Order: sequence, then C-alpha cells, then structure tokens
Amino acid sequence: MNKLQTKLAAAAALAVAAVSSAHAALPTEATAAFATISGNVTDVLAAMWPIVALATGGFVLVKLFKKGANKAV
Repeated sequence: MNKLQTKLAAAAALAVAAVSSAHAALPTEATAAFATISGNVTDVLAAMWPIVALATGGFVLVKLFKKGANKAV
C-alpha cells in the first residue's frame, strides 16, 4: 500500500504543478495579439451571418419549388 500512496502523492503533485503553470501570466504582446485576433474573428462572424441566412433561405426556397413542381406534374 505504501507504493500506491507514493504514486498517488506524486500524481497529485504533478497535477498541482500543471494547474499552477496553466495560470501563468502571458506577456503583454501575446495578450494584445489574442485581443486583436478575437476582434477579427468577431468581425468575420458578424459579416458571415447575413450570407449564411441568405444561403439557407435560398436552399429552402429551391426545395419548396422542387416539391411544388413535382406535385404539379
């Protein structure tokens, strides 16, 4: 049981070290770069939604037209 406790203690210490290193502060340049990229992604998504809505509407209209055309025949 002693070996198991040693392994568990080592695993716990490793987990604590990993968590504490994950919260390390980023350099200001990296933070600024992430902010810029985030802003660009937001702008692209805002510009993309109208295009997605129009394409979806177009597909729905084409499908409705095909359904109506098949019933008319």
